[in-house]
Amino acid sequence: MTDAYADGRTLVLLRHSKAEQSEQGPDADRPLTDRGRADAESAGAWLAKHGLLPDVVLCSTARRTRETWHGVAMGMTGSPPEGGPAGPGPDVRYEPDAYEAHPEDLLTLVRRVDPAARTVLLIAHNPAISLLSAVLDPGRADPEGLRTTGIAVHRSPRPWAELDRGGAPLSAAYTARS
Repeated sequence: MTDAYADGRTLVLLRHSKAEQSEQGPDADRPLTDRGRADAESAGAWLAKHGLLPDVVLCSTARRTRETWHGVAMGMTGSPPEGGPAGPGPDVRYEPDAYEAHPEDLLTLVRRVDPAARTVLLIAHNPAISLLSAVLDPGRADPEGLRTTGIAVHRSPRPWAELDRGGAPLSAAYTARS
């Protein structure tokens, strides 16, 4: 994978893509819309273009986040997330604690990442994913929060285990559609 920040760590926060609205069935089972699938692939292409290929992916277990990861992986590599011609993909971890999480819960997941990993992609839900961005860089995070398929790239010179409030400035942002 790409070492996007040679002297530190890069944390890519991604709010899941647009999901179907449904009163039937559990919220965690909502699939992406056609637009959501297309936006996820666009986000993956943007990440690849900027050298933000993850070593580790932390993904909520909800269907819409798993489908977002699939689309992002397709957009990054042109192949499914299990790997492809370029070799094996990142270490993907489906995290139940990322669903209905608080920002501190997400930060705890990131702090557990192997110190050798340089780039981590965290795919989760609002409000926690947007609030985590604000925790990491209170002065530059978008006050309106991340929109669906919104990306906030934070960089830190510190090891994952030491990541804390104000410790990872926002260095880039992307939104598939306004």
